[in-house]
Amino acid sequence: MNFDENEPQPVREERFAAERAERREARKTASLDSRGAHLGAAIATIALVLLKMVALGIVGGVFLLWFTAALAWAHADADHGRHALQRAYYVTFGWGDGF
Repeated sequence: MNFDENEPQPVREERFAAERAERREARKTASLDSRGAHLGAAIATIALVLLKMVALGIVGGVFLLWFTAALAWAHADADHGRHALQRAYYVTFGWGDGF
């Protein structure tokens, strides 16, 4: 989103709306590579198994909270069903791509 201070407000709002719609459509049609997310989920699961029960509950609760927030974000973005779950899964465990 570029900002031109000399651009009239209605034109700017229309352009921003078009850019948002274009990005939303690109997010919905993009294929989600889950390999890194699967690796992140596996690492998180192994770490949780190795920790004691109190830490297991805390860390598991953090992942559950993060996944729930990501799922709510996907639903707020008018994404529903399996694709919303995949987006939330990728947002929660996608850090596995870094390994």
